[in-house]
Amino acid sequence: MILTRVWRSRRLAAALVAGAALLAPAATGAEDAGFKAEVFELANGMEVVVLPDHRVPVVTHMVWYRIGSADERPGKSGIAHYLEHLMFKGTPRFPDGEFSKIVARNGGQDNASTSTDYTNYFQRVAKDRLPLVMEMEADRMKNLVLSDEVVLPERDVIIEERSFRTDNDPGSLLYEQMQAALYLNHPYGTPIIGWRREMEQLTREDALDWYRAHYAPDDAILIIAGDVTAEEVKPLAEKYYGPLAPSGVTRAERPQEPPAIAARRVLMEDKRVEQPQVLRLYLVPSYATGKDAAHALEVLSDILGGGDTSRLYRILVEEKKLAVSASTYFDGDSLDATTFSVSAIPAEGVTLEALEAAIDEILADFIANGPTEDEMTRAKTGLIANALYARDSQYLMARIYGSALVTGQTVEDVESWPARIAEVTPDAVKGAAAEHLVMKASVTGFLRAPQ
Repeated sequence: MILTRVWRSRRLAAALVAGAALLAPAATGAEDAGFKAEVFELANGMEVVVLPDHRVPVVTHMVWYRIGSADERPGKSGIAHYLEHLMFKGTPRFPDGEFSKIVARNGGQDNASTSTDYTNYFQRVAKDRLPLVMEMEADRMKNLVLSDEVVLPERDVIIEERSFRTDNDPGSLLYEQMQAALYLNHPYGTPIIGWRREMEQLTREDALDWYRAHYAPDDAILIIAGDVTAEEVKPLAEKYYGPLAPSGVTRAERPQEPPAIAARRVLMEDKRVEQPQVLRLYLVPSYATGKDAAHALEVLSDILGGGDTSRLYRILVEEKKLAVSASTYFDGDSLDATTFSVSAIPAEGVTLEALEAAIDEILADFIANGPTEDEMTRAKTGLIANALYARDSQYLMARIYGSALVTGQTVEDVESWPARIAEVTPDAVKGAAAEHLVMKASVTGFLRAPQ
């Protein structure tokens, strides 16, 4: 199971966003860019997106629910991820554990992931097995069976997952504390995995309440990428998902952040720390909340910290020898205001304070003078070049569309991404840095061993 925001699989997420550049022929010069979405909707409100790719007789089948950890009620943190686990516990037709066993026996793979804004389930199978996985996925959308005999042991599993993934990792603990400090009012400040005390109190009734309220065809998007067309998929979707009754559910309005007025700092000291770190999170617009700013922030992130040709890496690591690594990341695929992160690990003998000061000097110079033409060209070219590899994966392309659509974007937004990136100007990047990389909208974290 994957918790996409809390485990910070940043490079994968960057590839997903960059992969959108392949969706327009103009971006690569190709006449058959592929993965051009074919879209229709079932009578019960379920959206269906088909991404034809006829290179191999394989399909990736995904169901995305417009519900994530940020939609949990206070006191019930972790229920979205908990139910994701419980969805594999079976129905009357496919009892406990049979779902994944059947997929494996048919030569496929399956998994699921929980984010702040969505929960998704996927299978990758041969084309002729598509009806099978559609039948099973539709079945567990409405017929999940839960008993204390399976629910309570699985609660122990997610608690142990928290221990392994977060509590035993000082870096994850720092990030968790910084998220809580950055989001004063918005539920993004609560970890996807949940707070341990609340996780320990989750019940079978909590899981069923969440399932009944949110797992319905009109709150889901079906995405199928692979050796199929919409014409082939539509009768299958109508057969398996069409009979499911809609719930009329809508995503509840979330609390939003007040205006940022004060910089915050978090110091995490832990004897397990072997490499100290400086991490800063800025609160910035996402693609869903500010498209123009988001495209500029995407380019800005690549220029500042997108690899060993980036400005932070070149100055801090190669020239001044103050750090052994330096990077940035823009987490653009969020429904609400999101984060732009800057991180660095100091070289031996360099204090965190000295490294932070050097980072701030670089950022101040960028805000004052903006990017060079070479930096702009390199960033735009690099985003598209990296995406060439993402195009080879049905899974990545399905995730590109899915993560965009469940966070308030449209197919047109995804497919116009390369054109919008191409239109980003040096002034727009400079302006984005000046407007959004401001200390009053930030949290700075130090991670180190006790001194």
